[in-house]
Order: sequence, then structure tokens, then C-alpha cells
Amino acid sequence: MTDADITTATADWQAWQQSWDRQQEWYLPDREERFRIMLDMVEALVGTAPRVLDLACGTGSITARLLARFPEATSTGVDLDPALLAIARGTFAGDERVGFVTADLKDPDWPAQLPYDSYDAVLTATALHWLHREPLADLYGQVAGVVRDGGVFMNADHMIDETTPRINAAEQAQRHGRMEQAKRDGVLDWSQWWQLAAKDPVLAEPTARRYEIYGDHADGDMPPVAWHARVLREKGFAEVRPVWCSPSDTLLLALK
Repeated sequence: MTDADITTATADWQAWQQSWDRQQEWYLPDREERFRIMLDMVEALVGTAPRVLDLACGTGSITARLLARFPEATSTGVDLDPALLAIARGTFAGDERVGFVTADLKDPDWPAQLPYDSYDAVLTATALHWLHREPLADLYGQVAGVVRDGGVFMNADHMIDETTPRINAAEQAQRHGRMEQAKRDGVLDWSQWWQLAAKDPVLAEPTARRYEIYGDHADGDMPPVAWHARVLREKGFAEVRPVWCSPSDTLLLALK
């Protein structure tokens, strides 16, 4: 099924998942490798049957890969986006291992809405750059409160090192050139994907609500790895370091 066909398959949640993956991979060609390392570290530190909080879960990309690799795992997805949550809930409907919570991560009381007091692992990817530094630091403190002792938090996201401007510019130019070629080959970008969702009979209404909440895209921060590591330690994590990186992306692991 192509992206253009999705508009005629309003209940085909798997097709929407695949379309979302293609759109995200346009920005992040190493996305699957990043997920693999994330799950490697979950297994190494908390085992193969973890209770996981999929933070800012979107369509449930992390949850899907978690359960494919660890069938005995359980996952709670939390997000505010009505359209992406509709896809997530449709995808995992009937799977007792998975639950979803609608919550604003800028609300200090969001952890009270979770079904469990603690989690073995809290995982998030390509999401927290929507937050500015102050609310992100607050969020890290709340995350520390729901990760059990010995548990892990992992954040895979853009973490920009402003001390390397020439390297950053060269990487960005190379990446954007590759993206433009992929776009000429028919890959949807962020805006085009949302335009498609807005035309779907099932997703049109939650997509409209999503734009009322966020607009086109939130304007957050992308602080460097050192900032994230320092704040996570200040909020209660004992060990913090990158466990994977690409030229544009970092997977940071914090151990409680």
C-alpha cells in the first residue's frame, strides 16, 4: 500500500504506522539502528520482561518494537497528540500488554495518570526537543520519580553541540541533500504527511484538534549532550552517558 492509498483505508492502522515510519526515516535514516541499541540496553539492564513507559509515544513506534522483541514486556504509552494516539490505540487495540494515557507532559501532575507507580524503563525518541530547557528539566525530575531504583531512562533525540559549527554545517548539508533526493523519489515530509492525515475520514477530526494544541510544530530546544547528562544527574540518576550516536542524533542512557 502506498501513502496515497491510505485515504481509502481509514481503518488500516498498520498502513498508517508504515507511512509514519517512512516519513520519520526520511529525517532519521538510522532510526531502526537506534531502536535496536535502545532495546539492547533495556535487555542488558532490566531484562526481557520489562514494564516500560513509552514517553511521548506518538503512534507507538517504540512499543511496537519492544513487544516484537520482548513478548513478555508491557507498555504504557503517554502522549497528548490526538491523531497519533488514535493510530496507536487502533494499532494495539485488544493487546492487554499495552495501554495509553492522554496527558500533557508540561503538566506537573501527569505521572498521577499512569496506571503504575514505577517502571523498569522509560523510553522516548525524537520527541523531547519539542520542549524548552526549563520544562524539559522539570520533566526529567518527574521521570526520575517513576523510574525504579536500578531502572533506566533513555532519550534518543537531536542534541546539538554548538562548539562544532563547521562539523554541524557539513553534516546538515550532506543530510539535507540526501533528504531532497528522497523527496524527489516520492517520500512524504512532515507537512505532507499531516496533510494526508487531515483528509482521512477517521483522522481528520483528531488531526484538527492536534493543530489546535501544537500548531504546525512546537518550538523547543536542542541542548547538547552535556546539558542533558548534567540535568539528569541533578534530578536523581546515578550514571548517565551516550550509548549510541549518529552525526545528527544521540541516544542518552540514564541509570537510576
